[in-house]
Amino acid sequence: MRRTASPSSLVILGVGTFLLVLAPMLAWYVQPRAAVNPIDIDTTAVYTGTGSVFDVEEVKTVPDQRITITQRVRGDVADSERSGKAAVWDVTTSVDTDKSLPAADPHDALDFTPHRWVSDRRTNRPVHCCGEKPYIQGEAYLKFPFDVHKRDYRWWDNTLGGAVTLHYRGGKKVRGYEGYRFTGTVPATKNGTRLVPGAIVDQPKRPQVVAEEWYSNHGIELVVDQATGRVLYAQTGPRQTLRAPGGKKDAAVLLDSRKIEFTAGTQKFAVDQARKDSGQLRLVGRTLPVGAAVLGFVLAAVGAVLVVRGRPRPEASGSSRAPLTT
Repeated sequence: MRRTASPSSLVILGVGTFLLVLAPMLAWYVQPRAAVNPIDIDTTAVYTGTGSVFDVEEVKTVPDQRITITQRVRGDVADSERSGKAAVWDVTTSVDTDKSLPAADPHDALDFTPHRWVSDRRTNRPVHCCGEKPYIQGEAYLKFPFDVHKRDYRWWDNTLGGAVTLHYRGGKKVRGYEGYRFTGTVPATKNGTRLVPGAIVDQPKRPQVVAEEWYSNHGIELVVDQATGRVLYAQTGPRQTLRAPGGKKDAAVLLDSRKIEFTAGTQKFAVDQARKDSGQLRLVGRTLPVGAAVLGFVLAAVGAVLVVRGRPRPEASGSSRAPLTT
């Protein structure tokens, strides 16, 4: 008698081996390629709060105004594909009071800023190409990199025109969803110039003055999804002022608010997307690889045992001895 492997045992062994090979591929090849910034993004974030704003018609700073910041991000798919590995996003940011909302033309806003951000789709680092403006630096802007760590990050502040260090402050829940909290401030910094009537900056005898623009921030707070780097909650406290050329103190306040934050609707959208996207990353990066490895090991072991054991089968008749005759 001799044994031979059955077709079913070979199939089991083959499937087990395939799953063992598939598991690391999912974790090391598929998951990193799923963790990339999209190129077809089209999303809007809205912040609201109260503060003081400069009223051009009254030519003075008016307190206790409701302030709305609207930030829209749209991907330029064609430029992204031409770049090879970058995500090209066009961003518009408008600052309004109730007086300028709703605006038929965004240029009627208190402030309207269009710009373009280009990032490496995997690392989130700035890529300097494709008509990028301004020259963005740092590690994060609009979102953090994938797989956020418990450390400080350099966040691009477009109003400042530079990167700000945000410090890790532990975990915080947004609508029941846990994220990483980061905070930072911006000291008063000159960030530009503007031609204004001299009277605005305490120089009434001069019809026009090239005033200095100064910016600071009472406090930036961001709560970020660890897996995707998506911002779940954002709070900012901008202060923008004018000074006379060479002046040491603020002569006019353009905008000043202690707290402007994501609306409830923006928070809900961010959390819902984070749950969905992080779940998909977890599926291909952890759940499927672990499941494939465990099942593959079991099937390979069972298949190997069946192959070794085989099944009994009589030897071929040609190899048996001829019967003895008398």
